Amino acid sequence: MNNDLLNILSNSNKDIDNQKLMDYLSGKLSEQEKHEVEAWMVDNDFENEALEGLQQMAGKKNLEGYVDQLNKELHQYIRDKKSRREKRKINNSFWVLTAIIFILLIIILAYMVISRIHV
Repeated sequence: MNNDLLNILSNSNKDIDNQKLMDYLSGKLSEQEKHEVEAWMVDNDFENEALEGLQQMAGKKNLEGYVDQLNKELHQYIRDKKSRREKRKINNSFWVLTAIIFILLIIILAYMVISRIHV
């Protein structure tokens, strides 16, 4: 299998090898290895549904294109989310700085008013 296909599964699980999952989808595993993957899928509902969905795809040729498209969309989503997070940090910093300046101005004004009352 193309190594790019494994990107979508990278860091997805620690119990089973991602290459084994891709080999399972393409029917390259022995009966014992198939049984091992199926036993693992019984305990992992999310991964089970994802693999079943990939198995139901009409053409195996489409599978590579579909996985590539998912990888591209996933990377774009992560980039967008990171960008939004960075913008939010800048926005939060602005409001924190504004609040600090406002509080300092109130303290300075209060000090000036109190010092005039006592004089």
